[in-house]
Amino acid sequence: MKRTALTLIVDPIACDGHGVCAELLPERIRLDRWGFPIIEAGGIPVKLVDHARRAAESCPRLALSLVERPL
Repeated sequence: MKRTALTLIVDPIACDGHGVCAELLPERIRLDRWGFPIIEAGGIPVKLVDHARRAAESCPRLALSLVERPL
């Protein structure tokens, strides 16, 4: 049985640095000095999955994705 974790990934080409993701999920995303997201490494804790999903769905450029990755 494979173990997986939900993680956030950002498409740096699609991202325009709006910062919506960091506003919705400050526990895992911070912004660099130009407004582009820096995502904390590792899986998303269960208690933050809904917030992570909302952050990904709210991205105006759809540059943020919540994906399942093997551990």
